Amino acid sequence: MPATTEPTTPAGAVGSVVGGLLAVHAHPDDETLATGALLATWAAAGLPVTLVTCTRGERGEVIGSSLAHLEGDGPALAAHREGELAAALAALGVSDHVFLDGGGDRYEDSGMAWVSAGRAGAAEAIPPRAFVGIPLDEAAGRLADVLRDRGPAVVVTYEPAGGYGHPDHVRAHEVTRRALELAGIDPVELWAAQGSSALRAGLAALSPVDGLVVPDTGGPLPSVAVPDEDVDLLVDVAPVLDRVLAALRAHATQVQAVSPLDSRAALAQYALSNAILAPVLPDEGYRVARAGAGVDWPGGIHTRR
Repeated sequence: MPATTEPTTPAGAVGSVVGGLLAVHAHPDDETLATGALLATWAAAGLPVTLVTCTRGERGEVIGSSLAHLEGDGPALAAHREGELAAALAALGVSDHVFLDGGGDRYEDSGMAWVSAGRAGAAEAIPPRAFVGIPLDEAAGRLADVLRDRGPAVVVTYEPAGGYGHPDHVRAHEVTRRALELAGIDPVELWAAQGSSALRAGLAALSPVDGLVVPDTGGPLPSVAVPDEDVDLLVDVAPVLDRVLAALRAHATQVQAVSPLDSRAALAQYALSNAILAPVLPDEGYRVARAGAGVDWPGGIHTRR
């Protein structure tokens, strides 16, 4: 597979292969925030879904006074977030989950710092076993083993900049691309993406909540936003909205103020630890980085090319 971080194959080369979906995410909660509707839709169709989580999110910021004692206590927060993840996956209908480190010498959350509204960067210090410091071929080799074992028809992860800049998200993208090279399989490869116009419309539909910030609809967008014409595939969120919202609520240390909206532009809203509201859009978007062997998409998933 080419080393470029640009999509190498346009969408549209869909065939008759029906099979599993494998998602690669950095921390507990990312599977729901970035790909929740896709996972829930695939599972609802009775098709195999595997989630690979690279770390346990032990350096995450913690929301709420009742859980504040967990922040800074890596082992305690990791254990708590494992429980949150199990509840979220149950809500989404996903039963096959793997931690990339295999549960032995753990890959740790590398941490992050907010560098601007909605955009993350590297933390000042990282732990010795931080995911960003794990040799690429070590992490990718582990993921390649999972890929060979599960043989998914579709693999999904972040785009090259990690959605909003978190170093572990960027590394997860790099590890996924390298693992696909090592595994020698040819699935469809998806990167999470949202059309800029749809995202701005969703921001405009947000409803003010005390203590939370409504972002500027004309301000800069995170890297998950792309020109509308670059979104290759859309997942209809409405049929699985209840599952997605339940999964968001399960991640109580990371997600707050989850509530439905009466709007066509945004079905619901939530906020992370940065206290900035974000929309749950009516369609969850993706770019097709590689068409692979092709796939028959389950109902509720629509290709645009």
